[in-house]
Amino acid sequence: MKTLNEVAYTAKVHTEGGREGHAQSDDGRLDVTLSMPKGLGGDDGQGTNPEQLFAAGYSACFIGAMRHVANEGNTSLPEGTAIDAQVSIGPIEGGFGIKAKLEIHLPDMATDEAQQLIEKAHQVCPYSNATRDNIEVQLVLKDA
Repeated sequence: MKTLNEVAYTAKVHTEGGREGHAQSDDGRLDVTLSMPKGLGGDDGQGTNPEQLFAAGYSACFIGAMRHVANEGNTSLPEGTAIDAQVSIGPIEGGFGIKAKLEIHLPDMATDEAQQLIEKAHQVCPYSNATRDNIEVQLVLKDA
């Protein structure tokens, strides 16, 4: 297990009711109702769910990691950089598990340069480091 050398930031969120509840950050910036998808036996209500939140967090963090890697190489991300993230949940032996797929859009970037950027970002991204060897993560380059 890798430990932090120092803490740069700590997110604090209070959640009640689990998948059919409510979550709010201590600063009020995150304030969401949670609903269970039909595929998990829920009513597919108006709220979000942990998989959507994970997909948003991972994709945002991965773009940040790509920006960091690009800046280290004295370059920048192309205009229109985006990620379409999918987080799936299903049964595994002894419980439930997730897998993630990030479809990475780096328009007008050479394919080999884009692939190198993605590989380097995958090494520094906190979500990638947290999930590595724990869940299936698929990184797919689109629009390079």
